[in-house]
Amino acid sequence: MPTAREALLNAAHAALTGLPWSAVRMVDVASAAGVSRQTLYNEFGSKEGMARALVRREADAYLQGVERVVAAPAPPRRNLAAVAEWTVSEAFTRPVLRALLTGCWGERLPVPRPARAGARASAVPAQRRADAGVPSPADLLGLARDRAVTALRGDQGEDVRRSCEVVLRLALSYVVAPAPIVGPQDGQWAEPESWSPTTPTMTSVIDTIFSVDTTSPRKIIP
Repeated sequence: MPTAREALLNAAHAALTGLPWSAVRMVDVASAAGVSRQTLYNEFGSKEGMARALVRREADAYLQGVERVVAAPAPPRRNLAAVAEWTVSEAFTRPVLRALLTGCWGERLPVPRPARAGARASAVPAQRRADAGVPSPADLLGLARDRAVTALRGDQGEDVRRSCEVVLRLALSYVVAPAPIVGPQDGQWAEPESWSPTTPTMTSVIDTIFSVDTTSPRKIIP
């Protein structure tokens, strides 16, 4: 059974499916979570505090997902291809994650504004962490890369680290600039909500990256 904090974050996230963040009311979030408004404010301090917590949870879920996918029993290149595919697929359906990865925050989303300077630190450890801020797109990519390298266990080294970063940057390129629709409307671009994973193409490119001789002085990366 989720804690009150998780229930509140789940309720806030669910509210975003039908409303912009500006229209989400704390009283409705508390009611949907089955807790009092006082409990909500005890946990988050304010609506902005809840926004920071919601975005922090999304960042943490993404990093945990990277670790999980990379740790699967398969060759490293297949696991990294799976991470890229998973990243693109998740970004299609999770607007907050997409904003975290790209830095493009729409008006419908809970933009994680910094806590006010001089504000009293929250008594809730998880909220203190959320109030400290969320990673920038570059920071998130770096954290994901480092977790991927660690999850590969014995496959350490600069070449592996470089490959992890290239694979993640490739995935982000598909999130930022999705592939065009193929069919009667060739050349048009899909709306973000209807993007489709480009698994075969991405896997092929990643296989090419891993086939490059990274010990060569030229260090050619396609």
